[in-house]
Amino acid sequence: MAVVSGGLDSTVLAHWLAAHAARLTLLSADYGQRHRKELEFARGVAEDLAVPHCVVDLTSVGRLLTGSALTDPSVAVPDGRYDEPSMSVTVVPHRNALLLDAAVCLATALGADTVAYGAHGGDHAVYPDCRPAFVDAYERTARLAGEGFLPPDFAVTAPFLALAKAEIVGLGDGLGVPFERTWSCYRGGGLHCGTCGTCVERREAFAAADVADPTRYATGEA
Repeated sequence: MAVVSGGLDSTVLAHWLAAHAARLTLLSADYGQRHRKELEFARGVAEDLAVPHCVVDLTSVGRLLTGSALTDPSVAVPDGRYDEPSMSVTVVPHRNALLLDAAVCLATALGADTVAYGAHGGDHAVYPDCRPAFVDAYERTARLAGEGFLPPDFAVTAPFLALAKAEIVGLGDGLGVPFERTWSCYRGGGLHCGTCGTCVERREAFAAADVADPTRYATGEA
C-alpha cells in the first residue's frame, strides 16, 4: 500500500515498489487542497502501473484545516525555497497522519503488511510529519491501534526518508518514471508556476541530478 499524491516523490515511490514485485495498491486523498489537480496525475500513476487506486474524500476535514496556503484560499502560496521561514504557511498540520490513517485502515481491510509514503530528506526542514521521529512514532501507534488485526510484521515506512530530492530524480530516471506525468506545483494552475517552493525544489533537483526536466513552467525557467 502506497500513499500517492501524483507528485514526483510518491510517483517514483510507486514505481520503485512495483519494481520490487510488491503487490501494490495506491491511495490518494482529496482534502480540499488548492492543487487537487494532482489527483489526476495520481490516477495516471495507477494506470501506468496497472494497479488498484483508491481516492478518499476528506474534503469535509479539509474545510477545518484553515491557515495553510494549501487548504485556505485566503492564504497566498509563497515563492521561495523550503528552508525559508515563509514556507511554514504551506504546512498542513497532521496531514500525513490523516492520510496514513486512511491508508492503514485500507491496508487492514486488504491484509497488506506495509504502508509506504514518499517523505524525503528535503522535507525535514519545514514538515514535522516527514521527519524520522514521526515515522517511528506513527508506526508504533498504528501497530497498537490495529493490534490483532494487522500482520505481526506490519510496517509504516518512508523508503526515501534519507534521500535528497535529486537522488529521487536519479532513482526515478533509472526506473523510467515518466516525470512529465507528475504534478508538484502548489498553485495548481495550467502549468507549474516555477517559483513556489515545490517548483523551485523540483527544478533544482533535476539540475542537480543531471536529468532533463520535462516540466513546462509558467515563469522562472533556468
